Amino acid sequence: MAMTFGVSSSVTLLFDSWSVHGPAGMVLSVFVVFVLTVLYEVLKVFKLWLGSSSMRAQPPDPYAVPRTFDSASALESSPSESSLTPMQPHPPTPDNRKRWLIHAVQAVLHMLQVSLGYMLMLCVMSYNTWIFLGVIVGSGLGHLISFPLLHII
Repeated sequence: MAMTFGVSSSVTLLFDSWSVHGPAGMVLSVFVVFVLTVLYEVLKVFKLWLGSSSMRAQPPDPYAVPRTFDSASALESSPSESSLTPMQPHPPTPDNRKRWLIHAVQAVLHMLQVSLGYMLMLCVMSYNTWIFLGVIVGSGLGHLISFPLLHII
């Protein structure tokens, strides 16, 4: 296997069954890698959006210490010896199950994103210039499309 970039139309990507031996197969393979790279970028933004939307949807914690910047009120709200006594545990919230579900979805999306990223890395390690350009252009287009959606949604 060559360890330098080349512009051949013959390459094997990821699996022995994904073997390309002509220009038409190379164009199709570059397109598939391009789409996978755009999907990788969209997954990255969707995971960020899911995390930020779940943080915005959480109600304020009634047990949280208020944050103030006034020195007199900061002294009044600072912990004292009486606050070191055991407190009652937080009552279970109905949104707790929803937060765990969102967290589980984020974990699955993260595993999918990492797997896809490693597969794309292995495609680039075929040292085929066309595949490399498909990954780079797909990453740029995916970033261009998906990151503005993060601010709109």
